[in-house]
Amino acid sequence: MAQSVDLLIIENVSKKFDGRTVLNNVSAKISTGKILGLIGKSAAGKSVLMHMLRGSVEYAPDSGRVLYHVNRCSKCGNLDLPFEGTPCTKCCSKSNTEMIDFWSMKEYDPIREAIKERTAIMLQRSFSLFGDKTVVENVLEAIDDKSPNRVEKAIELLEFVNMTHRTTHIARDLSGGEKQRVVIARQLAKDPLFFLADEPTGTLDPNTAALIHKRLVSYVKEHEICMIFASHWPEAVEDMADEAIWLDAGNVVMEGKPVAITEKFMEEYHFDKQDHKVDVGDTIISLVDAEKHYFSVVRGVVKAVDGVTFDIKEKEVFALIGLSGAGKTTTSRMIAGMSPVTAGTVKIKIGDDWVNMSECGFAGKGRATPYIGFLHQEYTLYPFDTVLQNLSTCIGMKMPAELAKMKAIQVLLSVGFPAKDMEKTLYAYPDTLSVGECQRIAFAQVLIKEPRIIILDEPTGTMDPITKVIVAKSVLRARETLGETFIVVSHDMDFILNCCDRAAFMKGGKVLAIGKPEEIVKEFDLTEEDEEKGE
Repeated sequence: MAQSVDLLIIENVSKKFDGRTVLNNVSAKISTGKILGLIGKSAAGKSVLMHMLRGSVEYAPDSGRVLYHVNRCSKCGNLDLPFEGTPCTKCCSKSNTEMIDFWSMKEYDPIREAIKERTAIMLQRSFSLFGDKTVVENVLEAIDDKSPNRVEKAIELLEFVNMTHRTTHIARDLSGGEKQRVVIARQLAKDPLFFLADEPTGTLDPNTAALIHKRLVSYVKEHEICMIFASHWPEAVEDMADEAIWLDAGNVVMEGKPVAITEKFMEEYHFDKQDHKVDVGDTIISLVDAEKHYFSVVRGVVKAVDGVTFDIKEKEVFALIGLSGAGKTTTSRMIAGMSPVTAGTVKIKIGDDWVNMSECGFAGKGRATPYIGFLHQEYTLYPFDTVLQNLSTCIGMKMPAELAKMKAIQVLLSVGFPAKDMEKTLYAYPDTLSVGECQRIAFAQVLIKEPRIIILDEPTGTMDPITKVIVAKSVLRARETLGETFIVVSHDMDFILNCCDRAAFMKGGKVLAIGKPEEIVKEFDLTEEDEEKGE
């Protein structure tokens, strides 16, 4: 391995949007084979810095510079690592070492475009895949047609992200965590010099996340590229980063060794054990031998959910946990009537009647769906409407404007938006907010309709620890004051332990255990250890 040299230099960059400072005099140096971790609360500026490094025009710095240190081929223009005297890896011609000031160049400068081509980026909660193509086809789409051994390379990348067991599965059938791993494989297929990742493992279970962290560290060191990633998870920063920066409201609070920074960051985090003594009602949701199977000529029968039986009571907060691809999301979609069962039954009690959620039409599941709210992993907001519009007219709320505004304020307060900034928040557009803030607005969209049953699919995956506390309290408050029943699909064990009454542990489409969260989490941890041993 050659001696490490600076590959990416960030010099005193600052950025404002609508008069609000989102980055203030941020600097960093990332060398070949090194990883920089960014940590901070929602709206800290992490994602803004990612977009700036990627070269998105609207994120150009107001001041400061972004410098890329590369070798550039004098013949074909190919960019390589900045090691002096090494020929072009593409055509073997002479390469010259250059320091490129990215934002001083014109928008469509060939060198600028070349840098963007050698930059891979993963955005938060963006599972941009070709839904009708298989997993391997999605990876092949990202590999140059002229590249030798394309198929072998695609398989190697799927092995890298532990997804070879889904090689021929259709992308739309994957869980959120599985989609995220395929996205990682697609980005690495580009052979990047610079890898930017915003919450790269935010939707993965702890066991899979730890595996991916370890492999990403090995990849960066082996290929001598540099990686910058943002995360709310201290474990991710500690596992992967060589150096870390703590951002808050665009300012650098602290920089240095990852463990020292995460320990300081977590001092503000207090997830006190909640009192679960609530009088739950009668059974409101019932699953009996519920199955969801898919069939493909190539794959045969895929048992996404394989005969699950359990009940959920009114006002209960019930969790579905398990490793990525265990069948949790599919089960939640069956409960919501979005995915009819292949066999067995899923029923919801409305009044004195039990509604079969696999029966279509107003006389079937249509009687129950108005009473069900669902926060998807891949939620979307209306980008050209304000937050207030997203919480009122856009979701069909029919009430006087002043009442709609009061209701919107109430629900935004409940999901952690400060009262002092409320007017600004109400009239902001989604693209001016952080991903974590948009996720809370999506949660508010569900709460504002006051449904009887609320399903939350990975509700805290991109939230900082402080916001998670607020959301947990929102869930408990909603069930106490409105009598709502919650089903939570999550890998966030703190959230499960401090918010849920019972939990079901799923693996391979089956429910292996149901009980108190602390008991089931122990079962979950044991399974993690077994999988690591290959048992």
